[in-house]
Amino acid sequence: MKRISLFILLCLNLSYGQSVLPGLFKINRSSFDSTAYKGLKSNMISDIVPQGDTLLWLGTGAGLAVLRDTLSVLTINSKSEVSASLTDVTPTGGVTALAVSNKSMFAAFAKSGEDITIGNGLIYSTDATGKSIDWTYFQQPVDTKADSLAPFAKRFFKGLPITVKEANVTYDAAISGNYIWITSWAGGLRRYNVTQKIWERVPLPQDGDQILYTCESASYENTTSGYVLKNFYLNPRDPVDGGNHNHKAFSVIAYSDTIWVGTANGINRGLIGANGCVNWTHYTPTQNGLSGGFVVDLAIQRYKGYNVIWAATVSASSGEKNGVSFSIDNGDTWHTTLIGERAYNITAVDSVVLVASKSGLWKTITDDPMDVAKPWAKYNSAKQAIKLGSTGVYKMDEILSQEVVGVSYDTRPYYSSSATIWIGSWDGMARGMDLNGTNWQVYRTRFDADKVYAYPNPFSPYEHNQIGGSGYIHIHADVKTSFVVKMDIFNFGMEPVLQKQFDRRQSTTGSLKWDGKDKNGRLVDNGTYFIRLEYDEKIKWIKLVVIK
Repeated sequence: MKRISLFILLCLNLSYGQSVLPGLFKINRSSFDSTAYKGLKSNMISDIVPQGDTLLWLGTGAGLAVLRDTLSVLTINSKSEVSASLTDVTPTGGVTALAVSNKSMFAAFAKSGEDITIGNGLIYSTDATGKSIDWTYFQQPVDTKADSLAPFAKRFFKGLPITVKEANVTYDAAISGNYIWITSWAGGLRRYNVTQKIWERVPLPQDGDQILYTCESASYENTTSGYVLKNFYLNPRDPVDGGNHNHKAFSVIAYSDTIWVGTANGINRGLIGANGCVNWTHYTPTQNGLSGGFVVDLAIQRYKGYNVIWAATVSASSGEKNGVSFSIDNGDTWHTTLIGERAYNITAVDSVVLVASKSGLWKTITDDPMDVAKPWAKYNSAKQAIKLGSTGVYKMDEILSQEVVGVSYDTRPYYSSSATIWIGSWDGMARGMDLNGTNWQVYRTRFDADKVYAYPNPFSPYEHNQIGGSGYIHIHADVKTSFVVKMDIFNFGMEPVLQKQFDRRQSTTGSLKWDGKDKNGRLVDNGTYFIRLEYDEKIKWIKLVVIK
């Protein structure tokens, strides 16, 4: 399941590949309680995947985390070099893909290079719901320079070897039957055969082809090397360099004998046949009316006997638009909705469809899956106001980012008698206390609960924590008794800039924050500012640098 489209960070400079048998290590028992970091290490939450009765796996900007109850989050420790001798760590970097199926769980990692993102390995477990977990670790799949003839379904196809990890980042994954499917810009579509314990590349239609049948004998020619797919070359370079955008893969869902893959050139529906061969049908904006050519996320909605396929799309060329596309007839017909929205992630359960986008979280509910005029409503930004016993005050927080990059609709009774909405953002994760989004519980990194500080620092009102055209800075203070927190802001010359009060008895007050504006509503100049906080019969000062 994948999420925020990291492909915008990458540039394609290919002479790459994948090995059929990548490096494989065993990470023996990882015990959360004794070894994991208590809490989140990053407020960037892009992937949220429920598993079992209570587990919630989180893909964060600083590794793999898990929520095992409503309160505590644990982040699994990581190390730059993972080997058979290490027992309780994952690869370093952010989590770029998560997938679960029954007790199995898969995660992919990436790290920053000098000027490009690097795939940094994969982990897989078949007992992820236990307190202790057996991990299997794979190095990022790459080819050797000689791997220009790839084995597939007991036959072969020709392809450009992908020999490095740069731009070879796993964006999405799906577990179904005997396979783990993964997608990558440079690496394309690949799969792991769980029984045979091998990775293999998977051919997708070339840009100009609407079909690719790999299950038909007539599709192959008999050569001295074996039966090779005719008139086909797998190449994720740009078309001007002889490549195919449809060989750059971003998103995947798989079930039964069907697989859907989103690429930089549309959507591909595959039917899996004998020996793992796949017959593909290719859908594009030009031929089939998709809203956009970059398909950064896919989801399936099973409701009233229908399988509705949803796709988050991004404009890739003239005439295309950001938005969401969906099909209620297995791809024969495509419809578009939320045109203009930059969608990141889609989740669907029964009649509910949720879309995480650059402008926020959207929801549609309809009892008729055949209704193509989907009505949508957008949630307000997530705010927390939880009553603290009989004190008369609220424990308040809020997500200071209108962008929602990850979403999960959780129907497990452990978290709610009806359902729970989880959202991930650049500024933490939140759990909906009700389905209308009127109250949320916020989860984020806490660096030091006893200290007073502002973050980010330096702060840019144009770059950080954007909501409704304004940027905000968080102010952290552990207020225990005061009903009202008084805040005064001064410039470097100690001239007053703004006075404000936060009343903790009012549920609408929100978190301690500042939008970088003075008492006249004008953005302050670049420079150093001092924030004076008065609460709990004490005074605290914070030094803040503003850089617009």
